[in-house]
Amino acid sequence: MSIRHGLLALLEHGPRYGSQLRTEFESRTGSTWPLNVGQVYTTLNRLERDGMVVQDGEDEAGHTLYGITDAGRDELKAWFERPVDRTSPARDELAIKLAMAVGAPAVDIRDVIQSQRRHTVKAMQDYTRLKAQALEPAPADRDEIAWLLVLEQLIFQTEAEARWLDHCEARLIRLSAAADQRPEPAPPPAPAPAPVRGHRGRPG
Repeated sequence: MSIRHGLLALLEHGPRYGSQLRTEFESRTGSTWPLNVGQVYTTLNRLERDGMVVQDGEDEAGHTLYGITDAGRDELKAWFERPVDRTSPARDELAIKLAMAVGAPAVDIRDVIQSQRRHTVKAMQDYTRLKAQALEPAPADRDEIAWLLVLEQLIFQTEAEARWLDHCEARLIRLSAAADQRPEPAPPPAPAPAPVRGHRGRPG
């Protein structure tokens, strides 16, 4: 998740202070990826170091305001135009868990899959319910529309995860059936008897 680009996008609407940026970020994403103020100010400090934002005075309450620079606008434009890289995917805990569960002693991988499927389906139902609430009444402002887009991405993601879990279980069943049908390996041949030797080691 690119916090820096999210903050730049919010600053393009005008100067903001740290807590305001956090509130607007979470409002736009429905608090799906909550931020703390420390993260926001650490990111702002790095953006300021890189010349993408500058301190832009204070508001009436004494909060330090930050504004986007031309370099920040160029970076934001490039981010919007650049596809998100999928060739180096982030680590997925579920994929790693299932990969490690294959052949792990005392672990039934189908139990792991079924447990995850129940959780995934419940999450999908929760997201679908939130979507129905977001659509009544129809979203009007940009924050509501943005939250709806995030919700729909989460729904599609959990639907895909549920299908993948079904696929994993079906593959394990097929592999298990193939292993059961495989013939038992033939026992190794018995060793030949040792020759009987006579006096002084000569064969008798």
